[in-house]
Amino acid sequence: MKEITNIKLKTIITEEVIRDGKTILKQVSENLTPNTGLAGFIKRMGGDVSTDGFTYLALGTGTTAAATGDTSLEAEITDSGLARAAATVTYETTTTTGDTLQLYKSFTATGSKNVSEIGVLNASSNGVLGGRVVKTAVPLEANDVYNVRYQIILARA
Repeated sequence: MKEITNIKLKTIITEEVIRDGKTILKQVSENLTPNTGLAGFIKRMGGDVSTDGFTYLALGTGTTAAATGDTSLEAEITDSGLARAAATVTYETTTTTGDTLQLYKSFTATGSKNVSEIGVLNASSNGVLGGRVVKTAVPLEANDVYNVRYQIILARA
C-alpha cells in the first residue's frame, strides 16, 4: 500500500470588530486541531452518524496555549451576547473546488469582555472540540459587533 503524505488540515480564523459602524480591528490567526478534533473529522468523513458536524463557534477568555490534548476551551464565555452559537456553514474554494469548510458568526456584545480564545465544536453544549486558537485578547465593549470567520481547509501539502 502506498502511503499518502501530502495532505494537510489547515485553519484560518479571521476576526473583525466593528464599533459605532467602523471596523476598528481585523486580524487573522491559525489554530491547533486537538486530537479529539482529528478523530472527529475522520469519523465524519467516514459517515459516522454518531459524530455531529462541526458547526458551532465558541469564544473564551482563557490564556493557556492550545495543546493537542485540549477537549474544551479554557474559559468559555456564556454571557454578554458572546455565548456559543451555531455558525452559518458554507463550502468555499481556497485551492481546489470545495476544499474549505467555512463557519461564520456575527456576535453582538451586550457587555465588556476580552476574547482571547476561539473554538469550533460539534454541539451547542459540551461536544467535541474541533479546533482552538489562543491569541492576543480582543477587548469588546457593549454594542460591538464581533465577526468571526473560521475556515478549515483540506489541502495538498
